[in-house]
Amino acid sequence: MATLLLLNKPFGVLSQFEDKEGRKTLKTYINRPNFYPAGRLDQDSEGLLLLTDEGSLQHRIAHPSQKLSKTYWAQVEGLVSDEALEALRKGVTLNDGPTRPASAKQIPEPPVWARVPPIRFRKNDVTSWIELSIKEGRNRQVRRMTAAVGLPTLRLIRAAIGPWKLGSLQPGESREEQVHMPASSPKPVTRPNRKSPRRRK
Repeated sequence: MATLLLLNKPFGVLSQFEDKEGRKTLKTYINRPNFYPAGRLDQDSEGLLLLTDEGSLQHRIAHPSQKLSKTYWAQVEGLVSDEALEALRKGVTLNDGPTRPASAKQIPEPPVWARVPPIRFRKNDVTSWIELSIKEGRNRQVRRMTAAVGLPTLRLIRAAIGPWKLGSLQPGESREEQVHMPASSPKPVTRPNRKSPRRRK
């Protein structure tokens, strides 16, 4: 069995434990030695981040070859059209090439916490919510995809990674799960995230 920590990463927190610029890191919320993120979440994104001290599990979650689906709730600027959703489902062309087809649908505003600080928009602005599931991990991919169909993202929350869901976790809260691992030689836990983050979403 391997131990997995599910953290609701708050807005403005880096997906690493140290930062020379003094920005807020995971160290504020996780006090478990030798636990490292399996994947990343941008400083200005919120929601589910997985951490483990087991290298094989980290690889299983984070490596692109595993193609785990990641589900996001995106609050976007404007009204969502059927054409925009269909474009996301088919895949859109970004400056680093076309994306794979995604699962996309409009959803009611999810029952989530108030963001601190709140998003910036004028009183008469119209916003909508989209649920988007992808199996890629390009730099800020979800934000670029919604912008490509004319729906700039104002707020981004990761709700699920594969079978693991955010659930009722509030910002900064975490819970522990035990994951059965097949018998194999353990992979070392990679630690590039201790200093310089590579942005993903």
